[in-house]
Amino acid sequence: MSELNRKSPERLQDRLEQVIQLLERHRLVDSLLDRSGGGREDLVDNLVQRQNQAELQRKLSELHPADVAYILESLPLDERLAVWQLVKSDHDGDILLEVSDAVRETLIADMDSHEIIAAANALDADELADLAPDLPRDVVRELMDSLDAQRRERLRSALSYDEDEVGALMDFDMVTIRDDVTLEVVSRYLRRFDSLPDHTDKLFVIDSEGRLQGVLPIHKLLVSSPDALVADVMATDPVVFDPHAEAGEAAQAFERYDLVTAPVVDADGKLCGRVTIDEVVDYIREEGETEALNSAGLREEEDIFASVWKSVRNRWAWLAINLCTALIASRVIGLFEHSIEQLVALAALMPIVAGIGGNSGNQTITMIVRGIATGQVQVAHGRRLIRKEAGVAMINGLFWGLVLAVIAWVLYDSTALSMVLMAAMLLNMLLAALMGVFIPLLRLRGGKDPALGSSVMITGITDSGGFFIFLGLATLFLL
Repeated sequence: MSELNRKSPERLQDRLEQVIQLLERHRLVDSLLDRSGGGREDLVDNLVQRQNQAELQRKLSELHPADVAYILESLPLDERLAVWQLVKSDHDGDILLEVSDAVRETLIADMDSHEIIAAANALDADELADLAPDLPRDVVRELMDSLDAQRRERLRSALSYDEDEVGALMDFDMVTIRDDVTLEVVSRYLRRFDSLPDHTDKLFVIDSEGRLQGVLPIHKLLVSSPDALVADVMATDPVVFDPHAEAGEAAQAFERYDLVTAPVVDADGKLCGRVTIDEVVDYIREEGETEALNSAGLREEEDIFASVWKSVRNRWAWLAINLCTALIASRVIGLFEHSIEQLVALAALMPIVAGIGGNSGNQTITMIVRGIATGQVQVAHGRRLIRKEAGVAMINGLFWGLVLAVIAWVLYDSTALSMVLMAAMLLNMLLAALMGVFIPLLRLRGGKDPALGSSVMITGITDSGGFFIFLGLATLFLL
């Protein structure tokens, strides 16, 4: 038996290394051609170069579009474009869908309008809707003119929804049947298809006006009597979604009910399309990446090989805010310069108070932002969450403050300093807990992303607050 041609991350990494080696070999041959004066050696080098290109193209053709996208994202711009030129044109659209937004921008910029339209025409309407926002406007207009009436209408429908709505995830490729036919008729109908739409685990039962009546799971079709009517076998209470519902709620429902597909119906009960598990997984991944970027103060996903200027523009805003918070913290320290001069131990201990408070605040913010993302936390829960997090901070502050006080007493042989340190630790952790709840809920109430820059703000507050509390208490009770 032949060995199964398995795809694994290790195998993909090997392919990436092979592509890089072929590109290096290609550059070497290019440099030899530039240095040579012509003649027979040129013919040999040209032949080697064409062989390298053919081998590279063969390796790319064997890969799934998602794997080619991974390789393109892992290459610097000039090598990326060289590999992109070798990709078979009938795979262009699928690869453009798989790459990140930042990398997609560089690939589209390297294509002319005819190549873009050819790539887009190979995609379904819902896939076109994902790609259209990144295309030049004149190309989108030309693309719309090239589509048939049904695909054009579906594309317009998909583009009419916001990216965080279920309609933006909707797939129009599905199988519909009537409820007054037998399962034998349905089976004969399905055998007329060359293949069923991806992720088809159920058929959608509609009436003559297109209203959803129920769903017929494929396993029911296989195990039930062929003479049974669809109406007697179908499920009449499926999980359905409104196209204007939040995509995050749909993702939670897919996880809760272990769904593979689910119908999307409008206010009149008419079947608009379906949501599939692959779209939901992509949405969850993108939301997770966005949340991670926002927590670090990045505005958007960044091409790791992007130009310096693009990276600077993506990062500067929250760095500026961080600079302001650092300046505030430095001025707080400046207020107590005389105290630090008198008791040098303060300079060694105050970063500990600020650092532990910042870590505690980030833990609280992470929990609150996650709760908001899953729909478990609302603005109305603010008071209850503040009481709960204050209790957690009180216990942690007392315990770790006591540990730090003992260490300070051993190092500096000062009971008063130890007590001040313990009090400062407790108060700063309480401040961190309150701000950890308050900041994301305040941003949620204002319609902003709760994760965006929250860690930057909480760090600035706990640094300034920690320095002020510790140095203030030390000045008041020790000096």
